[in-house]
Amino acid sequence: GVALLRARSMVKELKGANSDQDAGIQIVLRALEAPLRVIASNAGDEPSVVVAKVLEGTGNFGYNAATGEYGDLVEAGVVDPTKVTRTALQNAASIAGLILTTDASVAEAPKDADPAPSAAPELEY
Repeated sequence: GVALLRARSMVKELKGANSDQDAGIQIVLRALEAPLRVIASNAGDEPSVVVAKVLEGTGNFGYNAATGEYGDLVEAGVVDPTKVTRTALQNAASIAGLILTTDASVAEAPKDADPAPSAAPELEY
């Protein structure tokens, strides 16, 4: 989560050509925070506090969800392979682009719920 949070600084520098692009940039900025927020929440901590503390640090400084402590994550043995993070981000961007350009998406049709059985079947008409 820390690597994506650090990437926000580069995205913040972007300026869209119009309000739609600016809105898209804001969406990406929020999305880059999401993994760390989920990690913090799953560990039982307040996501906003964790994100704020991690943003105060630089480099490898981050939040260790296993211990609930902040510090150098590389020294603590918490390593997130770059290729995994990069690939996840590229795939998410690719899917988002597909949905935006196709104006449609494919999903499973919801199944109709079976009607509840009668409490007194002998009285059914």
